[in-house]
Amino acid sequence: MSKTHTKVALPRHQGRYNFVLTPLADAMFQLLIFFMLSSNLAPYSLLTVRSGTTGEEGAQSSGAEIPDQIAEPPANAAIWTVDAGEVIAGGQRFTPDMLSALADALAVQADAAVVLIVRDAAQVQDLSNVLEALTAAGVQSVQIAESGGV
Repeated sequence: MSKTHTKVALPRHQGRYNFVLTPLADAMFQLLIFFMLSSNLAPYSLLTVRSGTTGEEGAQSSGAEIPDQIAEPPANAAIWTVDAGEVIAGGQRFTPDMLSALADALAVQADAAVVLIVRDAAQVQDLSNVLEALTAAGVQSVQIAESGGV
């Protein structure tokens, strides 16, 4: 018997290009992780800022008006300097975890008042932490001033 060989035609490779989404998804996940890690996760606290008026006149004020003169601080007002990650009061440096005790000590006075001098290195969160501690302690009179390059 003779053997005959039959040629079988193999399927030809079509010149199609397959688009793979895996590298694109990897790049998107890397960008997502980068932006998540580089953004600030703690939201800023809302700051309620009122004008220097007091009493019923201040309660009826919308807060949009700018007073003609800067209010004079009370004579017995405590002066705190807000710096990057610390508060300086009476020549001593206090960290953010000590702010509630410092504000409570100030609130013991009947007419507690504080003037905050904000240095250039201080961040919004530093000022927010101080104002939050003073509000929690019940200190009603708070004035904020710039350091003026000091």
